[in-house]
Amino acid sequence: MLKAGVLGAGHLGKIHLRLLKQSEKFELVGFYDADKDNGKKVEAEFGYKFFDTIEALIDAVDVVDIVTPTLSHYDCAKQAIKKGKHIFIEKPITNTVEEAETIRTLVAEHGVKGQVGHVERFNPAFTAVKDQLDSPMFIEAHRLAEFNPRGTDVPVVLDLMIHDIDVILSVVKSKVKNVSASGVSVISDTPDIANARIEFVNGCVANITASRISLKNMRKTRFFQRDAYISVDFLEKKCEVVKMKDAPEQPGDFDMILQNAEGIKKQIYFDNPEISANNAILDELESFANAINTNTTPVVTLHDGTEALRVATMIIDQF
Repeated sequence: MLKAGVLGAGHLGKIHLRLLKQSEKFELVGFYDADKDNGKKVEAEFGYKFFDTIEALIDAVDVVDIVTPTLSHYDCAKQAIKKGKHIFIEKPITNTVEEAETIRTLVAEHGVKGQVGHVERFNPAFTAVKDQLDSPMFIEAHRLAEFNPRGTDVPVVLDLMIHDIDVILSVVKSKVKNVSASGVSVISDTPDIANARIEFVNGCVANITASRISLKNMRKTRFFQRDAYISVDFLEKKCEVVKMKDAPEQPGDFDMILQNAEGIKKQIYFDNPEISANNAILDELESFANAINTNTTPVVTLHDGTEALRVATMIIDQF
């Protein structure tokens, strides 16, 4: 079992603490929080060991799980890597692309592994269909959330949209050619609602909308590719796959057949894969343990996290 420690005991940090405690791949050593009062409170309530200094925690573990505010990701990661510790770092990887590039360099120099917490990669609705996402050419994503003061210290692009940016970059095997975007600040100092259009070299276009002032929650992405439409509902953990194939010579009574203007007939059929319930955060943490133990590449690499941040920054620069 890998000895793990958590930096940051806020809302998400407490979830990570609980899951690391129950995991069979990690031994939870304890945590550090810059707010000592909060640290003592969490220690008293849950029994996790609270370390007085960040250095003491890092020295006591093999893996450092960074769940602090984004602005401190860079400093926390740098300290951990320089002491030869593996790092799991919540999204966005850092505050700037330059910081992310430095972390990637340090990880290579010190021979440790890093993974970024882009949790939607482990959403069962996405994992059920990702092998069928073969060269999508148009993608539409909506991520709408009811207002929550937590997270408003960063633009909605880094708070919410970055989830969809990462998912899209993971399935479109092409470089970004152009980005256009608009955003509006409604109740925060930074945009609360934003729309971005990402154009790729291979011709794929992704249209992404993110809002944190919606009246309802929605996390849905639709992928369109040759002879297939694939819909992923990240919130409800459901997916829908609609495919087309050449129609049989003698269609059955219940076959759905479409005929285009050229007279070509296609049969529509539904192929909705089975979805297995899971805890996506536990899965991403344990996948990192597997990568360390087997010396393999993590599912969401520091490169992935850096590229998602790079595109997010390109979007923010349009505002």
